[in-house]
Amino acid sequence: MLISYNWLRELTNTKLTPLELRNRLTMVGLAIDAVIEVNGDAVLDVEVPSNRPDCLSHIGIAREVSVIESGSVTQPDSKPPKTEGRAADFTDVEIQDADLCPRYSARIVRGVTIAPSPEWLAKRLEEIGQRPINNIADITNYVLHESGQPLHAFDLAKLAEHRIVVRRARRGEQLRTLDGIDRSLEPEMLVIADAEKPVALAGIMGGEDSEISQSTVDVLIESAYFNPDSVRRTARKLGMDTEASRRFERGADPENVLRAQARCVELICEIAGGSATEDAIDVNPLPLERREVRFRPSRVAALTSIEVPTTQIFGVLEKLGFVTRESGAGETLTYEVPSWRVDVALEEDLVEEVARHVGYARIGSELPPAKGAGEYQPTETKQRALRRALVAAGFDEAINFSFITSGVEESFELLPELTITGGFATLRNPIVEDAAEMRPTLLPGLLNSLRHNFNQGLREVRLFEIGRVFGGIGDGELPDERLAWALVATGGALKEAEAQASRDIDFFDLRGAIEAAVDSMRLAPLTLSPASVKHLREGQSAKITTANGTNIGSMGRLAEYLAGSYKLRQPVYVAELDLTLLLGSPERKVHYRPLSRFPSVVRDVTLLVDRQLTLAELMKAIENLRSADLRGARLVGTYEGSNIPDEKRSITLRIEYRAEERTLRDDEVEEQHRALVSALAEKFHAQQH
Repeated sequence: MLISYNWLRELTNTKLTPLELRNRLTMVGLAIDAVIEVNGDAVLDVEVPSNRPDCLSHIGIAREVSVIESGSVTQPDSKPPKTEGRAADFTDVEIQDADLCPRYSARIVRGVTIAPSPEWLAKRLEEIGQRPINNIADITNYVLHESGQPLHAFDLAKLAEHRIVVRRARRGEQLRTLDGIDRSLEPEMLVIADAEKPVALAGIMGGEDSEISQSTVDVLIESAYFNPDSVRRTARKLGMDTEASRRFERGADPENVLRAQARCVELICEIAGGSATEDAIDVNPLPLERREVRFRPSRVAALTSIEVPTTQIFGVLEKLGFVTRESGAGETLTYEVPSWRVDVALEEDLVEEVARHVGYARIGSELPPAKGAGEYQPTETKQRALRRALVAAGFDEAINFSFITSGVEESFELLPELTITGGFATLRNPIVEDAAEMRPTLLPGLLNSLRHNFNQGLREVRLFEIGRVFGGIGDGELPDERLAWALVATGGALKEAEAQASRDIDFFDLRGAIEAAVDSMRLAPLTLSPASVKHLREGQSAKITTANGTNIGSMGRLAEYLAGSYKLRQPVYVAELDLTLLLGSPERKVHYRPLSRFPSVVRDVTLLVDRQLTLAELMKAIENLRSADLRGARLVGTYEGSNIPDEKRSITLRIEYRAEERTLRDDEVEEQHRALVSALAEKFHAQQH
């Protein structure tokens, strides 16, 4: 935002030099990027924060200067216009979509003479980077930079039936804007139309068909307040960035509509001649409510450590436009927020206003008192152990956006405990245009990250993410939230000190990583059982349950149709678990015992079993049949192929025996081993090989 020093001096009578203003404004949060000499004037390039649209004008900056110098703002003055007739006698205004345009005002000036602007006006606009066009257009631009209210002038004769209709665009409508480009309009875009067609993009730019020309005699001056979200969406959709859209999309001042219009009409009558209507047609179907904030002066010291006299606090707030309405109990005051301060809603906002003008440098460096300072949150230790275990297993942590494209979740099976009724939460002002839905699953983000790695030439990728997922709104105002944990792995199973992987990652690699991470958190082992999962390949998918049988998620190989949609041309294994439930499960006690002084004896056994029998079932049976000296069993390998029936598989287990008080004899081990093998063969109808 370019600000003319001479113009600012007319409004404030400031005694500060341009360089002094640069330093003082920067210290109150309005950084000055540069001070440039232009035609004997100094132009300040002000970096206005996105939440301060009130400072996108000379009057807005003048308010800040008045507080800095304990002065006041002189409102611009002009000659009263010549008036004749009422606005309703010459035009009509209809608002069909009040949600996008809560207020629209139109006033007529008849008998104007279109000519170049006087020298002072053209020079002032040129100093702040604006190209003079003609006296009418230049006046609307001048008032915009003076007051911050965008205005537009229509040639009244070019409006069909001399009417203004504020409505959404109709499908298939087009508009050639003042920059000479034909714009294809969509139904969610707000337009200013006459009785037949659109004549302007609301809050962004006017149309060529109704622009001011040398033959213009009567003009209609538009001044309005448009919904900021609507202007922002339309401007981004059409790739437009104008002086008007920058102000409307941040939030204009709805109470400045008539003031700015009156100022514009006065200057038109003074410079271009003509007579104005006695009044304006002001359609205001949805008046914005006045905002009030409760304020306790003592909170300034409590929040900032700055001791500020009460009179100084009141003086700062008063000069910024905050008006005291009433006093509450004790020291509590009620301040009415000025209509141009869209960023103020809380008591802390008023504290900030005082602090920035008193001086941020006066804030002391103190740590806030807190009994729990430096302590881990209840589940943080477990999450740290989880991360360490996954990193040790070769995984990298990913952090993705918390929002996705609407409808993506339909391809995935969500966490069992996530509430999905009432529709998913969506953002009104998304950072990415097509990603407005709060994510109900972590998997789309991880798969996008995986695709990005593929595009960079990486084929061995292991990623995990811990983050919140969001369910439906339900009957409340906020969506259901759960902490989730997801993993994705693909490529070769590369081991340490190996240059090339000897095999590809499979289901069991992912399972091993999950089991190691759960064990590192000292939680009971999880149980996997075959299941049909929407986003996983049939026959290579499982549901995951805790020790008490609670379903907390699923894992398996990504279904082919999904892998194809993400352009993943190799097997991908994914898992997603409800970390809220997992962290809430009882912690497993860790038992320590001295190492045995006596040797172990191992026996291998190979059983021919049914293909449907799982290793978990076999291990559970061994655990239940445990004898006094049986210490455990582990898988050696499996075999399927020639000389084995199709419905069978061969499983080799290694059984360990050891006594705590003495060395076992071979005959003792053989007796226990024979009993165990016989029991397994009988239970599972197995044959020993």
